[in-house]
Amino acid sequence: MKNIILVIKGFVMGIANIIPGVSGGTLALTMGIYEDFIKAISHFLKNIKENVKFLLPIFIGMGLSILTMSNVISMAFDKFPVPTTLFFMGLVIGGIPMLANKVKDTKEKKQSSSYIIAVITFLLVIVLAFSNEIFGSGLGDANLTNMNIISYLVLFVVGVVAAATMVIPGVSGSLVLMLLGYYLPIVNTIKDLTHFNNIGHNLLICIPFGLGVVIGIVLIAKLIEWLLKKYEAKTYFGVLGFIIASVIAIPVSVFHEVDSMAYSLPEGIIAVILMVLGYLIGNKLGEK
Repeated sequence: MKNIILVIKGFVMGIANIIPGVSGGTLALTMGIYEDFIKAISHFLKNIKENVKFLLPIFIGMGLSILTMSNVISMAFDKFPVPTTLFFMGLVIGGIPMLANKVKDTKEKKQSSSYIIAVITFLLVIVLAFSNEIFGSGLGDANLTNMNIISYLVLFVVGVVAAATMVIPGVSGSLVLMLLGYYLPIVNTIKDLTHFNNIGHNLLICIPFGLGVVIGIVLIAKLIEWLLKKYEAKTYFGVLGFIIASVIAIPVSVFHEVDSMAYSLPEGIIAVILMVLGYLIGNKLGEK
């Protein structure tokens, strides 16, 4: 039963990492597996058997969601942006009480600097959420057709950056990829690969990007673990700032892509119901 729950939580994390504006790290935290996830990655070689036992169901869930749900989620946001967005907002909000309790229970003394850190992380996510308005249409789409050594190195670095932002709660790796111009090219490459099209070329794209993702996750996991060990209260305050801001960032990032926000009263009622459902699910998954 425990493994099934971990697969479900991994599935939710995978969906979150597909959607610009939604953070997989946020949902990992609100579902109560974030610290264990970070420790298992950071100290993978110290206890391989137990870490594989914990991580494998999560990665299976993430893989299944990316392969099976990318088109479904994309269609849901295209056809029903308000209900879908409010559902994910509910998931995030549902986990905030759990995080607030962690902040309250930290042994480290709460200093004014902790609140300042929370404000800074809050503002960072808000700026990122409004980056499309700040930078216009973004940085354009990267060209992955004519690759050379430099292009592969850049792709590796992009993978590191994307992974780091995927792991940090409140920061959307997909949104960062979109700003860098790599979101659609990478997503299309993965879709092509799952349909067994241009296998050789697509593997040459996915391998350096994937290596960057793995290394980025390990590096940021070690950094976050160190921060939690040395500055527990400040780190949680910073994460709390990220997550509260993400409640604003999710609709801003999604609705930017929506041409018309017109919706019917029944759809509005369904949206509210889904938000409450998302809250209840997020709250329940956050329980230990």
